[in-house]
Amino acid sequence: MALSKVKDARGLSDEELLSAIADTKRELFQLRFQKATRQLDKQNHQFKHARHRLAQLMTVQRERQLAALEEELVAQANTVAAATTESVSV
Repeated sequence: MALSKVKDARGLSDEELLSAIADTKRELFQLRFQKATRQLDKQNHQFKHARHRLAQLMTVQRERQLAALEEELVAQANTVAAATTESVSV
């Protein structure tokens, strides 16, 4: 099974992204549980795939958080600049 592409994760909506993160965390927990109870039969590559997918999803989530924060800061800077310009011209 090939590793998933980050492009696929970027195409998800915010709700789908949160759901995918929760599902992947649940899958990783189940894999750990199966390994601890010796129910996992030489499927160690599944750990790699789950961790890789979780990292991709969380990276996309963080990128979106930073983009939203940057937009907010730019909006604040614009309002401060507009207020400063108004007070100087008055």
